[in-house]
Amino acid sequence: MFYYLFTLWGQESVFFNLFRYITFRTAGALLTALLISFLCGPPLIRWLKKQQRHGQPIREDGPASHLLTKQGTPTMGGSLILFALVLSTLFWANLANRYVWVVLLVTLGFGCIGAYDDYLKLTKRNTKGLSGKKKLLLQMGISALATYAVMEIGGAEFATSTSVPFFKNILINLGWFYVPFGIFVVVGSSNAVNLTDGLDGLAIGPVMIVSACFALIAYLVGNHVFANHLQIVFVPGAGELSIFCGALIGAGLGFLWYNAPPARVWMGDTGSLPAGAALGMVAVITKHELVLAVVGGLFVLEAISVILQVGYFKFSGGKRIFLMAPIHHHFEKKGWSEPTIVFRFWIIAIVLALIGLSTLKLR
Repeated sequence: MFYYLFTLWGQESVFFNLFRYITFRTAGALLTALLISFLCGPPLIRWLKKQQRHGQPIREDGPASHLLTKQGTPTMGGSLILFALVLSTLFWANLANRYVWVVLLVTLGFGCIGAYDDYLKLTKRNTKGLSGKKKLLLQMGISALATYAVMEIGGAEFATSTSVPFFKNILINLGWFYVPFGIFVVVGSSNAVNLTDGLDGLAIGPVMIVSACFALIAYLVGNHVFANHLQIVFVPGAGELSIFCGALIGAGLGFLWYNAPPARVWMGDTGSLPAGAALGMVAVITKHELVLAVVGGLFVLEAISVILQVGYFKFSGGKRIFLMAPIHHHFEKKGWSEPTIVFRFWIIAIVLALIGLSTLKLR
């Protein structure tokens, strides 16, 4: 909205001309989302507490301390992230850009799945919620449509290709196999973030770190000069996703204000599923899907720890690799305090993000 208003006035004013620049609008989107979070957070949390008298159900097989310290904490705080993210993006992004709409619709679609899952958990008073099969089918359906839309929007040969980190101008054209590949990236990213969301502030920190990385990647990929200089694929229009990523950072910061230990509210599946899906979709559009696995390596580690635990448990007759999965609960069982785990995992996320960003230059 602001883009159209101020670019119209920008023809006669130097100040309003600033609104033409992606970098300026990204900063504006970040601050707007942060402000919305601060204004809407307290009343939303009060309303959630009123509606959820007993808070989110706690896993009985989880760490014993959670039954004492986290009982009664309301969930579905991810609705605050979604509201601030979507509203800020609509304010600052160029709404004629179809990539922006694809990412927004994917985010809202996964947000609806997560909200329904949280609703079932609250009403049934257990941690099961929506069945895994139904949840996965819905996620795959949304991801398939979005990936196909991206292929149609791109039009060029690179629309069905993925770039390879550390190598110059190497694109692997997957053809129609790109659809299942895109589904894997988006659904995998969504559920990996969901698995990471187990401690106060643990998931939202890395989400913001990865968002910052992809705000830069989207800007570079969408700029012909920088893309040519760095020898990365040029995707016309992808730069506008920087505004979306900036809004996600701002919404994340605002949510962290209330989610910092001890959390006043949890994001729940309402926040973790769409946040992960959004990052996966941005990676698909910018053709940096493999870089996402590096930048978001913490999410990958969390998901792998669950896969290994479940697989080893089945094939070993009940034995376990970790004391508990996902892996952050393993360290909780070993006696690490919650803030120690969160901060150390954030450090790991930052290091992996720097490694992932280095692939832009080391080509």
